[in-house]
Amino acid sequence: MLKFTATVIINIRQENQEDYGITEKLIQEAFHNAEFSNHKEHLLVQKLRATEGFIPKLSLVAESDNQIVGHILFTKVNIEGSKTKESLALAPLSVLPSAQRQGIGSRLMKYGLERAKELGFESVIVLGHPEYYQRFGFIKASIWNVQFPGDVPDEVFMALELNEDALIDAAGIVRYPSAFTE
Repeated sequence: MLKFTATVIINIRQENQEDYGITEKLIQEAFHNAEFSNHKEHLLVQKLRATEGFIPKLSLVAESDNQIVGHILFTKVNIEGSKTKESLALAPLSVLPSAQRQGIGSRLMKYGLERAKELGFESVIVLGHPEYYQRFGFIKASIWNVQFPGDVPDEVFMALELNEDALIDAAGIVRYPSAFTE
């Protein structure tokens, strides 16, 4: 018996203002049944767009058949220790439930990380599921003594160096835009 698998054709592009409502609804749907969620990720994205840390070139959408099916956002953060080091926070990564398990999130992640490196950023931090993010090279941020500003399990707060040794001297606490805590 022959088995065929359909390849989903995805276009990844920068989000624009006309996409905002669609993107926010997508994020809301993506996190609707998420166990570890406050179900306000769409409101977080609204707030982040109004901060100095918002980088339009790193707010990306995935389209399939002219429909937005995924979104990823990277925002500037600082790691504050003996010195301040700039990094990116990845939050959130969202895919419509009906489009999940088709590689869309992985494609958004890989494209976003490449784009971040092209724009001169050296590292990315994320609070999330280790099993998922480790596939892209994220490891515990505590290896570099980079700490989350609250109490979270060590294995869920991770970092990725986009350039070799980018975090070697980055020990400190990550300072997120206030939108993350409002």
